[in-house]
Amino acid sequence: MSFSRFFRTLSLALKSVMLHKLRSGLTMLGIVFGVFSVIAMLAIGEGASSQAQKQVLELGATNIIVRSVKPPDETSSSGQSGQSFVLRYGLTRKDLKVISETIPPILGVVPVRELTQEVRNKQYTLNARVVGSTPEYREMNHLKLAQGRFLTDKDLDEMANVAVLAHETAQVLFPFENPIGRPVQIGNRAYRVVGVTQDRTASAAIGGSLSGQDYNKDVYMPLPTLQSRLNTGDLFIRRTQGSFSAVSVVFDQITLKVGDTDETTDDQNLVIPTAEVVRETIRNLHGEGTNDFSVVVPLELLRQADQIRKIFNIVLGSIAAISLIVGGIGIMNIMLATVTERTREIGIRRALGARRRDIIQQFLTETIVLSGTGGLIGILMGLLTPTAFVGIQWFVDAYVMDRSTGTSDIGRLFSGMEPQIAVWSLPLAFGVSVAIGVIFGTYPARAAARLDPIEALRHE
Repeated sequence: MSFSRFFRTLSLALKSVMLHKLRSGLTMLGIVFGVFSVIAMLAIGEGASSQAQKQVLELGATNIIVRSVKPPDETSSSGQSGQSFVLRYGLTRKDLKVISETIPPILGVVPVRELTQEVRNKQYTLNARVVGSTPEYREMNHLKLAQGRFLTDKDLDEMANVAVLAHETAQVLFPFENPIGRPVQIGNRAYRVVGVTQDRTASAAIGGSLSGQDYNKDVYMPLPTLQSRLNTGDLFIRRTQGSFSAVSVVFDQITLKVGDTDETTDDQNLVIPTAEVVRETIRNLHGEGTNDFSVVVPLELLRQADQIRKIFNIVLGSIAAISLIVGGIGIMNIMLATVTERTREIGIRRALGARRRDIIQQFLTETIVLSGTGGLIGILMGLLTPTAFVGIQWFVDAYVMDRSTGTSDIGRLFSGMEPQIAVWSLPLAFGVSVAIGVIFGTYPARAAARLDPIEALRHE
């Protein structure tokens, strides 16, 4: 087909479509919402997947996380029944020494001990998570300082009574004054505040591997200080009326660094084999059948998240594609009705010398105009998905949020969503919309071309 002929056919198609604006608009709606739903659903899927992968990457692509796991109570060592017991489990100093000294790929080790304690400043109190660790803990968890400094090697060597407050902890305990240099009371001792961290988004739970953590309600102190001041040896004792309970845990977590950077492919290839060695080493140290530890490999979680993203996109795209098929059926229905309405016109064109393929081209062009225009409008609507989510979040914050708690179920649902437009979905959705027009427009076009010219001229 020459360009001039194509232009005349396109002009005629546009003129025919514009003769029935309302009908054409309603016909396009199926394609519009089909394309929009494809782009929007894939954007939501990409956003959710990106958020999950970001959380996993924050754990470190070349890190191995070993956690202490509390076993069933019946495995604990007990004193007099009903009076006292000591629950011993988890990672030990021997585990730390053997792992760091006997497994060559491991270049860094960050031990952590966590306790929940009441932290006080004058009349202000807060139940916070007290974290004992090393200076490397800050880099490992991507903490940024708002004031002061973080823990240093000197603090560890001197077992200094110093503390770094998380953002919300500092706001609750020091609402009207600068906390730097001020003391906070933890247990029966005072600790000098040397730093305050910036606000940090809480990490969500990642499957059954790691629980979520709110870093804004923490207090950080040197690991030797926590173990010597807040623990009795390695025991953390809780006293209740008539009895006491004690938990013996040396480390709640040990993070192992494999290689020098998170970006080296060779280092990433070492992570999973090294994790297996770590798992077998600790199992041998603790004894067969021991279930008081778990090994989490963020790289494995990252790969799983990528697989889930692909499946998620396929499922969401397939569901949205149903709307396009429904829109195609609507186009076929309208085009069949159009052929009936324009039977006399078809007869006149055939009598004047138009060939069957000319009739097919005319009706196919009209169908493609309808589906293509609907596809373009759907793409424009799809591009507004992130903006629409911002509006939804604003509405939820303004009118749905529970004023007493500052949160709501719907608010929590939308607060973590940041849709990301998948660029590849734009040409895909438009191409599918045009293909739908061609597929569902072929039968009406062929039906029009097969009309007998004499019978068509007699049609009233």
